[in-house]
Amino acid sequence: MILLVRHFHIKNFHVIKPGVLYTSGQPRGMDYTRLLYRYHIATIVNVRSAFEHREKNWYNEEVTWVRNNGVKYVELPIDKSLGSPGYFPNEETQNKFLEIIAEKENLPILLHGSSGKGRIAMLTCVWLVKCERLAVEQAIKTTEKIKGEPLVEKEIAFIHSLAGEI
Repeated sequence: MILLVRHFHIKNFHVIKPGVLYTSGQPRGMDYTRLLYRYHIATIVNVRSAFEHREKNWYNEEVTWVRNNGVKYVELPIDKSLGSPGYFPNEETQNKFLEIIAEKENLPILLHGSSGKGRIAMLTCVWLVKCERLAVEQAIKTTEKIKGEPLVEKEIAFIHSLAGEI
C-alpha cells in the first residue's frame, strides 16, 4: 500500500511508504530536525545538480546538518528540465537508487530535489514499478500526485518502459 500524505512544514512532502521512503522539495532550517525526529530519516538522497548547489547556500546547510546528526547523504544528480534527456533517471542512477533503498540500514530515506516534483516523481516511480511491483496505471496516478499535475506523454512512456512495456 502506498500512502501520500502532505506535511505542512516541508515543501511537497509526501509519505510514499512509511518507514521506507519520503519525498519533498528542498528542506530548510528546522525541516531537517523535524524529519529526523518525526520520521527517523537515516539517509537523504539529493537529486539536485552541482549547478543548483550554489542556490541560496542550501547545500552547506544540508551537508553540515547530516554530518552533525549522523544521517547518510547521497547525491544522485538528475537534470531538472523536462526537455532535457537527463530529466529521466538513467540506468546507472536507477540502479544506484535501488541499491540504496534495498539496504535496511539506509531506511527510511528522504528523496528530495528543489521542488520535490518532476525528477523526484520519476525516481520514485522507478522504485514503485521495479521493486514494489506497482501496476503501471497505479504508478502513473501516484506519480501525478507527487508531481501535482498530469504527466506528459514522455513521462508516461518512461513509466511504461520501466515495466518493460515499450
